[in-house]
Amino acid sequence: MYKQNRYRFPDAIEVEQYHTGKYGAPGQKREAPANATPEQIQRRNDLNKKIRCRRKLRAHFTAGDYFATLTYRKDARPANMDQAVEDWKKFIRRVRREYQKRGAELKWIRNIEVGTKGAWHIHMVINRIPDTDEIIDEAWGHGMTDFKHIRKMGDMEKIASYITKSPRTEKRLKESSYSSSRNLPIPKPETRVIMRWPTWKEPIVKKGWYLDKESMHEGINPVTGYRYRTYTLLRLKGGESEAVDRIHIRGSGR
Repeated sequence: MYKQNRYRFPDAIEVEQYHTGKYGAPGQKREAPANATPEQIQRRNDLNKKIRCRRKLRAHFTAGDYFATLTYRKDARPANMDQAVEDWKKFIRRVRREYQKRGAELKWIRNIEVGTKGAWHIHMVINRIPDTDEIIDEAWGHGMTDFKHIRKMGDMEKIASYITKSPRTEKRLKESSYSSSRNLPIPKPETRVIMRWPTWKEPIVKKGWYLDKESMHEGINPVTGYRYRTYTLLRLKGGESEAVDRIHIRGSGR
């Protein structure tokens, strides 16, 4: 038997399947648990940050929202990350005031980055309301602003990877600072214990959805010694290939 978590979002369902010592794994050979190295722990922490970011994106942002980049003029670059964070705080307060004037709630995720050559910039995802681009452009004041709709940036997985970059994951970065607004709770998963083993069954995909093959990961947890599997189902949208539907949809599901 194993435990399954399903995180439901408007256009995605994330599935985690894994064994714990509580449920055991009858019929499964258990690998010897290993003490995680500091490097493994850091990689796990980086991955968890990306996963949390992706889930916030899927729960609170839509294809019409903005992925914005704020750049610094050379003569306006901050001396250090502390100053850059202060610049951000002043900027986002101005933006929040303008949202409040319009009766709107502000939601954001951002990463302040400085490259190895000294260029500073901020990537941010922000919920779009009328005049968002003008609000941001006027509130920033340290350089240029650029806007793309989220749908042009690709799936939320790719955006999460991009906006959680750090010097550990991106060699061109010297320093980074990731943060998000506090009003982005992650939905709790639907959890259940599944009474079958020793094999995983093929993911069952409802009509109108498809299995994101790149999201499928399976392996051995180095701490517990038991197998795990994660994958994501994505909602088919207008204009997507019918071939995807034929290949990935297997049944009605639950």
